Amino acid sequence: MAVTHSESPADQEGYLQALGPLRILLEDDNLTEIMVVGPEMVYVEAHGRIVLTDVRFKDTDHLMKVIDLIVSAVGRRIDTRQPLCDARLLDGSRVNAVVPPIAIDGPLLTIRKFAKERMRVTDLIHFGTLTEAAASFLQACVLARANILISGGTGSGKTTLLNICSGFIPPDERIVTVEDAAELQLHQEHVCRMESRPPDVRGEGRIGIRELVINALRMRPDRIVVGEVRGGEALDMLQAMNTGHDGSMTTVHANTPRDSLARLETQVLMGGIELPAKAIRQQIASAINIVVQLNRLRDGSRKITAISEVLGMEGETITMQDIFLMKAEGSDKEGNLKSEMVLTGVRPQILDRLFDMGLPLPPEISRLFPDRRGDQVSAVRLPTPPAGPLQRRLG
Repeated sequence: MAVTHSESPADQEGYLQALGPLRILLEDDNLTEIMVVGPEMVYVEAHGRIVLTDVRFKDTDHLMKVIDLIVSAVGRRIDTRQPLCDARLLDGSRVNAVVPPIAIDGPLLTIRKFAKERMRVTDLIHFGTLTEAAASFLQACVLARANILISGGTGSGKTTLLNICSGFIPPDERIVTVEDAAELQLHQEHVCRMESRPPDVRGEGRIGIRELVINALRMRPDRIVVGEVRGGEALDMLQAMNTGHDGSMTTVHANTPRDSLARLETQVLMGGIELPAKAIRQQIASAINIVVQLNRLRDGSRKITAISEVLGMEGETITMQDIFLMKAEGSDKEGNLKSEMVLTGVRPQILDRLFDMGLPLPPEISRLFPDRRGDQVSAVRLPTPPAGPLQRRLG
């Protein structure tokens, strides 16, 4: 949780009161997003639909005071000299603020609400985001220390899924997390959290994601979890995955698994390092094992549409294969899309690692791809990690 132990209930109550008209929206568990467009238009997202509320601020000054309260509470600033800011509320909700002169028609405030109850993999199965077979396959991949890239558009649920996958990490491992605004909710005991810092009023003191990833390598991590790669830190993340820090995870903005790898290539180039395209692709192909694609569909639902495996290089092209794919099945009378996640029938290469470690697999995968070595190899079964909610059903 982002709220520290030093904050008393009275302090938290005062903070909520100071948020003014936002408080009633923040306390509504049915809302996932709050979008303020000037003092007189406040939109919310509920059940995948965006609607205009009757919530209003007194005037622009009132809205600016609320924005300043939010960003200053986490040590950040926003003004005419620095009119853009990423921050978070004290409960961990993600905040983006834009003020004049960049925001032409008045201050803009967007809040991605923090879920009070930690989302579990069983919740995603219930929502139809993924199937139990896909969830247990991802759990096995995490336990087998596969490097996982979660890809998707804005609001597709990347951070939620990253939280779920991080929850599968065994409790005896040292985890270092790197984020722009701290959102991850890891419940393991040994977690080292780091958050980037914007420049101060003199334009100095900025500490970006890239510096934090480099520093994470000096902290003897078993796993590195980067909330999102956006720029040159992609190369540092790839190098970490390629130099013994396997089992690491991150997210990226992209629309397909193939696009996510191209996006990583572009981000490496953004770091200003002159590398041939083939060398960058080789880094990506040897670092990333699994790509999980999330999409927000037209009915507002968020679903995993593909789980793909990176195989390696052929010439100058990264080769991939789909393991799970979402199969669309039309829509019901209410306009909700119907779909099913199915196995493609292609044998994942990572199965060899899973078999070697004796990890439990979904029955569908075990039937489709039995261990070809039979009794020649005696698998050592790992202890069941308490963070794996599906383990009881899979063991």
